[in-house]
Amino acid sequence: MDGNGRWAQRRSLPRTAGHQAAETTVIDIIEAARAAGVEWLSLYAFSTENWSRPGTEVDFLMRLVRRVVRKHAPLLLARGIRCRFLGVADSRIPRELAQDFEDLATLTAGNRGMTLTVAFDHGGRRDIVEAARSLIRSRTPADEVTEQLFADHLPFPDTPDVDLVIRTSGEQRISNFMLWQVAYAEWVFPEVLWPDFRAPDFLACLHTYRRRDRRFGGVPPRTMGDPS
Repeated sequence: MDGNGRWAQRRSLPRTAGHQAAETTVIDIIEAARAAGVEWLSLYAFSTENWSRPGTEVDFLMRLVRRVVRKHAPLLLARGIRCRFLGVADSRIPRELAQDFEDLATLTAGNRGMTLTVAFDHGGRRDIVEAARSLIRSRTPADEVTEQLFADHLPFPDTPDVDLVIRTSGEQRISNFMLWQVAYAEWVFPEVLWPDFRAPDFLACLHTYRRRDRRFGGVPPRTMGDPS
């Protein structure tokens, strides 16, 4: 969800104002995804690398996320959305915020309308390393390790592979996001900054995705056996 800082800078505002403005977008996109029939939605809110940002900005983000979680918990519950938090492993996360994450996950655990995964303190490389450690601890013989078995040791192994990644503000990097799960994802890079991203923009990205020819390394059936 890129562009908060640039959104604020263009308005001669502090970066924190961009993060505040992003709250409206988050709720709008959650509602748009649910209405469009999306069953799994993931939002990359804070990466393992984001700890390198200025301490004042990180502290603000921690307070802001806590307020947003507590404010919108009733809405998420009422909409039938199951909430999960991917990451949340660093001891620098305030204890109160970690508890709010746990409480929201427990509150919405029985919901079946849509699964919302918030990647917070998330790093794809760390997830892969932890899956490898888990396999080693389980004493799994090396020749028995398959892609599916490895995936079963990742966090939330019931999460399907990612179909579509939308990265706003024109940025075109993976940035350590769900590295295993995005192996065959389609990517869309809208130029709009995240605080200005709205339901019509999201639906346009879905339309783009639906027009893609997803072959997963193969070729269209009509060309099978055709050397041309």
